[in-house]
Amino acid sequence: MVYASVRESETMPTIKIDIDKCKGCVLCVEVCPHVLIKQSKEINDQGYQYVVLVDSEEKCNGCTVCAVMCPDMCIEVFK
Repeated sequence: MVYASVRESETMPTIKIDIDKCKGCVLCVEVCPHVLIKQSKEINDQGYQYVVLVDSEEKCNGCTVCAVMCPDMCIEVFK
């Protein structure tokens, strides 16, 4: 399993995205209330542009909407 988009401070809410499983459907991008998930320009081993968390200001509140929407269960939420 390869994870992307993990912030250094694990004490704040955040998400981990399994980029090997992500198919780049961008459903999580569309539902993130803080617009913190973006589609990467990189391609995973399956040939898909996976998504990444872009949260330098630590605005993620761990709402879980992205994880609920992910059809491939690629997103873990940490509160």
